[in-house]
Amino acid sequence: MRLRPAHTPPTPASPTTRATTRRGASGLAPTGLAETGLAETGLAETGRAASGRAASGRAASGPGASGLAATGLGAAGLAVSCLAISGLFMTGLATPAQAAAPHPGATFHVDCSAAPAVPATPTSAARSDGTARHPWTTLDQVNAHTYAPGDRLLFKRGTTCTGSLAPKGAGSARAPFTIAPYGPGKGRAAIDGAGAHDAVLLSNTQYVHLTGLEITNAADPGSERNAVRLRLTDYGTAHGFEIDHLYIHDVRGGDAKTLTGSSAIHIDVEGTAKASSYDGLDIHHNRIEDVDREGIYFKSTFSKRDLVGQQQDPTVYPGAWTPSTGVRVHDNTLKSIGGDGMKLDTTSGAVVERNRVDGFQLRSPSANAGIWTFNTDDTLIQHNEVSGGGNSHDGMSFDADGASSHTVFQYNYSHDNKGGFLLVCPYSGAKTVDTVARYNVSHNDGARLLQNCAGPILNTQIYNNSFSNKETIPGYLVQDDNSSPATTQHEQHIRNNIFVSGGTGGYAFSNPTAGLALDHNAFYGIDMTRPDPGGITSDPLLRGDFRLSKGSPAIGAGTAVPDNGGRDYFGNRLKPGAPNIGAYAGPGLAR
Repeated sequence: MRLRPAHTPPTPASPTTRATTRRGASGLAPTGLAETGLAETGLAETGRAASGRAASGRAASGPGASGLAATGLGAAGLAVSCLAISGLFMTGLATPAQAAAPHPGATFHVDCSAAPAVPATPTSAARSDGTARHPWTTLDQVNAHTYAPGDRLLFKRGTTCTGSLAPKGAGSARAPFTIAPYGPGKGRAAIDGAGAHDAVLLSNTQYVHLTGLEITNAADPGSERNAVRLRLTDYGTAHGFEIDHLYIHDVRGGDAKTLTGSSAIHIDVEGTAKASSYDGLDIHHNRIEDVDREGIYFKSTFSKRDLVGQQQDPTVYPGAWTPSTGVRVHDNTLKSIGGDGMKLDTTSGAVVERNRVDGFQLRSPSANAGIWTFNTDDTLIQHNEVSGGGNSHDGMSFDADGASSHTVFQYNYSHDNKGGFLLVCPYSGAKTVDTVARYNVSHNDGARLLQNCAGPILNTQIYNNSFSNKETIPGYLVQDDNSSPATTQHEQHIRNNIFVSGGTGGYAFSNPTAGLALDHNAFYGIDMTRPDPGGITSDPLLRGDFRLSKGSPAIGAGTAVPDNGGRDYFGNRLKPGAPNIGAYAGPGLAR
C-alpha cells in the first residue's frame, strides 16, 4: 500500500517564501480544469481565456498545501476547486455593461474544416477574410497576417488545423495578442504539427497569451520537434507571455537535449549578437502527456559564466549569462514523459510549484530527472509531486545541476522513483552552491536517496525531510561520485531527517568526503555505519501520512536551523527552540 501524506488547507507563507512567490498568484486552483473544458467555455471570446490573471484562486498557493495539492484530491481540494470555478465565472464572464465595451484589437477566426469563402480558380488561390462568417481555413492564411496589440486569433472548437502555426506581430503590456479557441461545446480546437519542427512557434515576439488549444506532433517520429516553442534570436528582452490550459500529447521527438527541441513546451533563446531573455513567463494549468523527449525545457546561448565551467560547451553557448526573469511554472500535469519532466536553464528567481510529474525517463536511455535546474540563480521548487522515474540513470525527482546557485526544494512529495530523491551534479569545472532541500517527504525512492557528482558542491543543506522505504530499499543513502574523497570539495550537511526502512540492507555511503556531515537524524531499521551525534535509532513512530504519533522520540529531538522557511511540510508554523526530526513540526497524534 502506497503511503500518502495527508493534505491540509494552505496557510500563509513565511516572509522568505512570500518574498519569492508574491510576484504572481497562481490563479486557478489545481483541479484539472484543462481536462473539463471549463477553460474553453467562451472566456476566450472575452479576451480573458482562462487567464490566471482573471481568476481569484489564491487559496491553493500557500506553502501549507502539499505536493498532493497538484492532484486536486480530497474534500479540501474540491472546496478549493469550487472557489476557483466560482472566481473564474465571477471574473472571466463580464456583466452586460462590461461585455459591451469595445475590444482594443481585431478578431480573426480560423476553421480548418470549412470551405474557403472564395474557392480557388486556375488563376487565383482560395480566399477567406478571417471573419466569423468567412473564417480562414488554412494555417498559411493565419501565418501570412501580422498581428497587433489586442488582436485575437481564435480557432474553432472541434476542428483540427494541420501544419505549423507561426504568427507574426506582437501584443503590448495593456493589450496582449491572444490565441484561443472559439465556438460552443467542450471539444478543443487542435493543431497537429504532423511532423513539423514546431506545431506552434512564437518567434521574436512578446505579450502573447496562448490558451486552451490541443496540440500534437506525432508524425515522422524520432526527428527533432516541439508542440510549442518560444524562440528569441538576438532580440533583447521579451515580456509578457502566458501559456496555459493547453492539452499537449503525442509529441514524438528524438532522444537529444538540444537548443531547439524536442519538447512539449520549449523555451529557446538563440543568437550571439544581442543578449536576449524573457521577463514575465507564466506557464500554468497545462496537461502534457506522452511526449519525447522533454516536458518543459529551457535553453539559452547567453549562458556563459565562471560558475558553469566547461560543463556546457562555451563555443556553443558563448553569450554572457543573461537569465530570464519573472518565470513561473505552476499547476501543470505531466504524464508519460520520455526524458526529463521539467528543466530550468539560465533563469533567475524562477518559481516552480504545484506541478504533478507522473512518469518520466520512460523511453530515454540517457540521464534524466523529474524537475531540475542548470545554470540558474534563486530557484524555488515547492509543492510538487514527482513519481515514476523510469530507471536509475539519474532518474530521481529533483536535481540541482551544474552552476545552480541557491536552489530551494521544499514541501514536495517524491515517491516511487527508481533513481532516488535528489541529485546535486556539477562536473567539468562547474560548481553548485547553496542548495537547500527541506521539509519534503519521500517514499520508496531508490537506488540512492542522495547522489553527488564529482565537481565542487558548496554548502548543501538537507534538513527536516522524511524518508520512508518499504518496498524499495535504496542501495545508498549518499552516493558520492568522486575518484578522490580526500580532495573532492563536497560540503553537505544532513540533519533533522527521518530515515525509516521496512526492509534489510542498503543505506550505505559511497566514497563519503570529509565535508559530509550528519547530525540529529533518526535512523530506524537501518544499521548505521557513520556517527550521527544527537540522532536517534528508536522507532520514530512515523505515521502513514508522514506525521508523528504521540510519544515519538523524534518530537523536539532536532537541532535549530536558521532561515528555515518558517513552516513544515503540512503548513504548521515552526516554533523557536529544538524542532522535531522530520518534515512534521506539530504535536504527536493518535496512531
